[in-house]
Amino acid sequence: MERPVRVRFAPSPTGPLHIGGVRTALYNYLFARQHKGTMILRIEDTDSQRFVPGAEEYILESLKWCGIQIDEGVGVGGPHAPYRQSERREIYLKYALQLVEAGWAYYAFDTAEELDRLRHEAEARGEAFAYNYTVRERLATSLALPADEVRARIDRGDQWVIRFKMPENQLVEMDDLIRGHVEVNTSTLDDKVLYKSADALPTYHLANIVDDHLMEVSHVIRGEEWLPSLPLHYLLYKAFGWEASRPAFAHLPLLLKPTGGGKLSKRDGDKMGFPVFPLFWKSPKTGETARGYREDGYFPEAFINMLALLGWNPGTEQEIFSMQELIDSFSLERVSKSGARFQPDKAKWFNAQYMHHKTDAELAVLYQPILREHGIEVSDEVAGRAAGIMKERATFITDLWDLTSFFFVAPTHYEEKQTRKYWKGQNPAILREVREVLASIDDFSLENTERIVHAWIEEKGYAMGQVMNTLRLALVGAGKGPGMYDVTSFIGKEECLRRIDHILEVLPPVE
Repeated sequence: MERPVRVRFAPSPTGPLHIGGVRTALYNYLFARQHKGTMILRIEDTDSQRFVPGAEEYILESLKWCGIQIDEGVGVGGPHAPYRQSERREIYLKYALQLVEAGWAYYAFDTAEELDRLRHEAEARGEAFAYNYTVRERLATSLALPADEVRARIDRGDQWVIRFKMPENQLVEMDDLIRGHVEVNTSTLDDKVLYKSADALPTYHLANIVDDHLMEVSHVIRGEEWLPSLPLHYLLYKAFGWEASRPAFAHLPLLLKPTGGGKLSKRDGDKMGFPVFPLFWKSPKTGETARGYREDGYFPEAFINMLALLGWNPGTEQEIFSMQELIDSFSLERVSKSGARFQPDKAKWFNAQYMHHKTDAELAVLYQPILREHGIEVSDEVAGRAAGIMKERATFITDLWDLTSFFFVAPTHYEEKQTRKYWKGQNPAILREVREVLASIDDFSLENTERIVHAWIEEKGYAMGQVMNTLRLALVGAGKGPGMYDVTSFIGKEECLRRIDHILEVLPPVE
């Protein structure tokens, strides 16, 4: 019988969630949904020194904004609760001691000062210090000390750690769903700390293996930075006798700087003017702030679409995907091994595509708060119509006020360049004539107004651009905006006449 798909996203609450972490969550979610599996959220908060208040709430809010739904875990519950590692602390010591008992791990009593001294001595010899088979039986460990002394040290409260006893000169053979077959010799690896008595908490290596096993995780889809830890994790499954239920592993490529060199960081975003976090963040410790995609005006579906294609290739020319289309199309086989370079302009392009495809009703809901900020109270129908006329020129909802403000507010000053160009010669007089034509129209619909005005222009022999650009100056105040008849039909006959009267009254012709 095929094993049910169960994946987990397991962030640490040490600050805001980087978009690389969001992508990891997204790929887990897509894989789970495609295979009718379960998406678990586990909070790995065993590093008490780096814990940041508010970070867990930020993670939950980010996933919700992105549309990544959690089936089991923090905020939802489930059969393997609790899902915060700090609430599972009593579980881990049992498993760490089990490894010691089986000869796969040992106690180490070295102090930080002793380890620093050993590192300096190694550096003085031109060597890199490694805590492994070459030193572990010459240090204060349960491998070198008599059993009664080990027990005495523990009983009197000496601080200790449990380290994994890495085998000497063995080949660890591993398979990664993205990178293929990988082999590593254990002699190149050190004895990682699994558990620390100082805070009675495990390290990542022990906790994630134990939790993945107990939570019946079938696939571990995580960032490339964990690839060097894979041999240890394989050996831990072997040490516990859990090889038959070991999950499949997939290590995702890094998100790279726009320049391509190195991992994308907050500093890159600050320097180049784009966010690297899904939501705005203010550090409770330092007060430092970081921009967010939500607050910068990105649609969550555009953000997710952009992220999905950073490291995954659908194998087609298609670029715009709904979440369901991503679920249907996603496969780990098409995830790249090499890093994916982040492109800020491409992120904006995705947002623009989603903007252009939104209905007037959808745009109205988003645009109304901005209109109210500017003191404009109109119906959703009017707000949506204004946004719909100009959406093709917008990238963000926040662009719409600059693009449509003239629909709601008559110009009080007139763009200098356009004024010099069109408010001269016969043009003011021609505008007076246009006013009379507009005043005579009963059906002020776009099509009817356009038909009557164009027929009049042809009859008079005026240049079309001369008339329309002068009218645009009067109604918009600048050389921007949609087609003139979009403007006339939107603001209506009375407002058109008022705006023409105003420019004729306040603006003397240019000599």
